[in-house]
Amino acid sequence: MDQPNKESRQLEEISPFELKDKLIDLAKGKMRMTRTMLDAGRGNPNWTCAAPREAFFALGQFAVTESRRVWNEGDLAGMPSRIGMAERFDKYVKENQQVPGIQLLEEIIHYGMKIKRFDPDKWVYELVDGIIGDNYPTPDRMLVRTEQVVHDFILKELCDQETSCGTFDLFAVEGATAAMCYIFETLYKNHLLPKGAKIAVMVPIFPPYLEIPELPNNNYELVKIEASEIDEEGHHTWQYPDEELEKLKDKDIKALFLVNPSNPPSVSIKKESIEKIIRIVKEDNPNLMIISDDVYGTFIDGFRSLMVGLPFNTIGVYSFSKYFGVTGWRLGTIAINETNVFDQLIKELPEEKRNDLNKRYSSLTRNPENLKFIDRMVADSRDVAMNHTAGLSTPQQVQMAIFSVFAMLDTNNEYKQKTKDILQRRMNLLYEGLDLPKNNLPNAADYYTEIDLEIWCNLHYEEGFTDYLKNNYKPVDILYRLAEKSSIVLLSGKGFLAPTWSIRVSLANLNDEAYSRIGQELINVLDEYVVEWKKGKE
Repeated sequence: MDQPNKESRQLEEISPFELKDKLIDLAKGKMRMTRTMLDAGRGNPNWTCAAPREAFFALGQFAVTESRRVWNEGDLAGMPSRIGMAERFDKYVKENQQVPGIQLLEEIIHYGMKIKRFDPDKWVYELVDGIIGDNYPTPDRMLVRTEQVVHDFILKELCDQETSCGTFDLFAVEGATAAMCYIFETLYKNHLLPKGAKIAVMVPIFPPYLEIPELPNNNYELVKIEASEIDEEGHHTWQYPDEELEKLKDKDIKALFLVNPSNPPSVSIKKESIEKIIRIVKEDNPNLMIISDDVYGTFIDGFRSLMVGLPFNTIGVYSFSKYFGVTGWRLGTIAINETNVFDQLIKELPEEKRNDLNKRYSSLTRNPENLKFIDRMVADSRDVAMNHTAGLSTPQQVQMAIFSVFAMLDTNNEYKQKTKDILQRRMNLLYEGLDLPKNNLPNAADYYTEIDLEIWCNLHYEEGFTDYLKNNYKPVDILYRLAEKSSIVLLSGKGFLAPTWSIRVSLANLNDEAYSRIGQELINVLDEYVVEWKKGKE
């Protein structure tokens, strides 16, 4: 019997993303240079949304002509002038019909003027000056009209066009990871989540939501709400039993963090559970602060974030990275309802703490006690003193606006269906390679799949094999062997607080045919363990 890998045991407790780097090194080993490495460990999609990018670059060309119109001295140009810009844009479009993206750009401009009723010159100027990037972001939280069109996108994709939840203030940030950092920081600085506070986390979940609370400066008490529901056939549904949700009745729990649809299973919370959470908050824990990361919601038809049912309590976080294939752009938003529990709780703080906060933000306004939580977050992102330089770069915001209007113009959801088709096709190929029927989950985004090897082995191998595997190996040993022998990189579910013997497969970042091979190679590796087990019995 092969001995478990000593290095793998030492790395078992580190972040799954750090472990992934070790597995990649192993998969690239000299003995395997003839085999293509398949890294299904990271969720970076291998598609990009091309049309809005073409519109972005077409806008950039027009913007440069506008700069040169003001001042043109060789390599040097001026700053665009707003007056008459919409008329000049129309002329430019007519003269440049052959430019890729120009027609979509024209539709985007018309959306702002006809649907949003923006002043034509102000709308075109915001986009042109933004893409040139010659001014600080103003307002620092988000450009005025850009915020409105992104708000439209949020309502369509995350709120299923529901408007009863009211209006949200948006803060444009460098992706969902930056959003997490800013939210945790401002909750702490404003005494809403003091060190050692009790917070609930719906698991499995993206590891930083577990790691940030455990940092020494936070040291929060974690209450795990586990997606432990099992169906009649013994498979995970990745849903939350009522008894798990009941934990949220504890008023000592100050905040709830969740990723919906989840990561890694990428399954959204079912309607019945959402309704139960809403009842619990309204009846038992009305001051609960909720942070919902909805990045995978765009892959599910009719998705409804907790922002819809609990707008007063919920901060919504969304990253454009996965849906549009823009992880390198770092585009994300934080959405907080205009009327929210965060502002209320700050006003209810003891006088001494309110005075401390008034002093902290006194350089921003004469009435710091009225400063919104979201504006405190903007200031905290630059340590308050440098608030005048806060905000996401304007070219990034313009690309975000273009993506948002593109999605609004796609009334038949053709782009959404294309991305869903990609993921569903790859999911089917993976399970065909595994020689297993796909477990059709009604709330699945299919961006990842989580395979519980313990359940799988119980169902598909002789009795006794699973006990042998668990008694002699750890899940990380299987990942090491898969990387070493097949040059395939997968992630352990343990770091996400998924079942110990589960592994995550990203269905977004490899070509279709790779998923058949991953399924087959995973079976081959497990079959090797079966052979070892039978030899040991002999």
